Amino acid sequence: MSDTQSSCTVLFQGDSITDGNRGRSEDPNHIHGHGYVYLIASRIGAAYAEHGLTFINRGVSGDRAVDLYARWETEALAYRPRMISILVGINDVLRGIGEGNANFDRYERSLRRLLEEARENDPSVTLVVCEPFALRTGMTAERWEQDWEPRLIEKQQTARAVAEEYGAIFVPLQSVFNDACKRADASYWMWDGVHPTTAGHTLLAEQWLTAVGFEQWLRERL
Repeated sequence: MSDTQSSCTVLFQGDSITDGNRGRSEDPNHIHGHGYVYLIASRIGAAYAEHGLTFINRGVSGDRAVDLYARWETEALAYRPRMISILVGINDVLRGIGEGNANFDRYERSLRRLLEEARENDPSVTLVVCEPFALRTGMTAERWEQDWEPRLIEKQQTARAVAEEYGAIFVPLQSVFNDACKRADASYWMWDGVHPTTAGHTLLAEQWLTAVGFEQWLRERL
């Protein structure tokens, strides 16, 4: 890897939404998965090809915030990225249903540790925290008001507060999907209420690029 690539590495971490069924080999056709990470990497990679940017996807399906923390050193900090983007929380919601506030506390504590250690590792790193999201359809529909919505709102509020505490860029996503439901049914954007469809991933990628101001961020570092 060249010095230019090393200084312009962007790392994406999270759960299955980030994972996107990514390949686990060095096959460049599959390493970014088939979701929003792929869409971002393809668009920016083509536009700024001469700068040798590196996009790394290390999302793992099923992960909660505590699971990200368990592999943070080897699958995040070790790459010495200039930007780290985190999208996690929906599995904390899922596994927290019926368990009181125990998982909420673990989510907040783990997310804070992720950002704290990233800052300690590199004070200049740009941190991005994406808002966890869901829609009332598929697996979430039956207990949306009783369980899913209130717990999701807790995670969203926590994600925003921790992002502000550590000077991270916060990417609001719930409102984007809520607004999109005025154009088409929720299942059009998230087939099971949690995992975005192709159209949903496109919304996610566009909102990420806008909220992060990625092209401006990149120009300032080239």
